[in-house]
Amino acid sequence: MLVGVVASAAFAALAAVLAANGWAPFGFERAAVEWGVAHRPRAARSLALAVTSLGTDLPPYLLALAAGGVALRSTALGRSRRTGARVLLGPLIWLMAGQLVRQGLMRAFARPRPPATGWAFQASDYAFPSGHAFTSAVCAGLLALAVARAYPRAARPAAAGAVLFAAAIGLSRVYLGVHWPLDVLGGWLLAVAWLAAGTAVLRPRPRGTGPDGTGADGTGPDGTGPRAQEPGP
Repeated sequence: MLVGVVASAAFAALAAVLAANGWAPFGFERAAVEWGVAHRPRAARSLALAVTSLGTDLPPYLLALAAGGVALRSTALGRSRRTGARVLLGPLIWLMAGQLVRQGLMRAFARPRPPATGWAFQASDYAFPSGHAFTSAVCAGLLALAVARAYPRAARPAAAGAVLFAAAIGLSRVYLGVHWPLDVLGGWLLAVAWLAAGTAVLRPRPRGTGPDGTGADGTGPDGTGPRAQEPGP
């Protein structure tokens, strides 16, 4: 939860700094966007468009659904179909809820995008926080968390993959001229905060454990010893 608190505070501070600047871009932001416009050959533009397309429409929601599928394999379901549906669809619903929060903030802040003359494609709505940066980080983070819980040895590769996925999509937004760098940073910070909140809401029980964290056979949570006896009256 500490990570979520820090990310939330950093996002709020970033929004305050931008608001104090009238939501106008800083010099380094202009320089980054102008560099992208000036260094955009056809092949690089096509690659960036392909990368950025992974952060919207169907792909992020498929990744969130995959996170639910992985979590389902490592969760104690018993005979409850309702529990299974909650575990499977939880990450997808959390991503969708996050989109509502992000869109509400974006419309409240109403930061303008970079000049349309530098766009590599047509964009819409406001700039901060970046929707692609937020969406890609949340869906990849949900999948990485699910993998880490189901297969602890794969935690580091999953985390690295999520970071690379979100970084590539976020940076592509600046390169394609549709976002300022701090829009992307804001999207990432908001995503970290949303993921931290999601870990508490969506945390499943390991397969074979009961509601109190003990094994179905009465063993402790790690299955290595007997469950501690409750003291008598």
